Amino acid sequence: MGVEREFLRFSAEKLRQLNGRIVTCLGKLSEDQIWLRGRENENAVGNLCLHLAGNVRQWIGHGVAGREDIRIRELEFSARGGKSAEELQALLNAAVEEAAELVERLKPEALMRKTRVQKYDVTVLSAIYHVVEHFAQHTGQILFATKAFTGEDLGFYAHLEQGETQPPPSGQQQP
Repeated sequence: MGVEREFLRFSAEKLRQLNGRIVTCLGKLSEDQIWLRGRENENAVGNLCLHLAGNVRQWIGHGVAGREDIRIRELEFSARGGKSAEELQALLNAAVEEAAELVERLKPEALMRKTRVQKYDVTVLSAIYHVVEHFAQHTGQILFATKAFTGEDLGFYAHLEQGETQPPPSGQQQP
């Protein structure tokens, strides 16, 4: 497998993995916790979910696949509720699965094609990298908030503490 194909495969896999972690968090939080803001300038977990779905659809759906850009970014941050954990989960699952499938089907030679997203001129490769990196940052915020609200270890690396060997996804080495 070439480097380009591996980049595409791993990017799709990483988005699915991170999305799965957010879904786990949504399942542990109450509706109030999902929409709680510590201060007005902070984002609730619900806002971050809306934001991630919008970002993925804009950068991959529009920027990479050429679909219509229908995102209204301000609404992702101004929401103060209105969607349940199940609705947020469905929204994220749909956005991530659509993006992951688009990325997996992409031809490696398309990675250096230029595209324009949010007034930025980027390559398809950098658009995909941006989405995975951005998704990971906000997933970390959601994990942190969930741990703070619940007081629990989320168990994503429990196999390391238990001395068990669990193969990393697709044979990759865990960090």
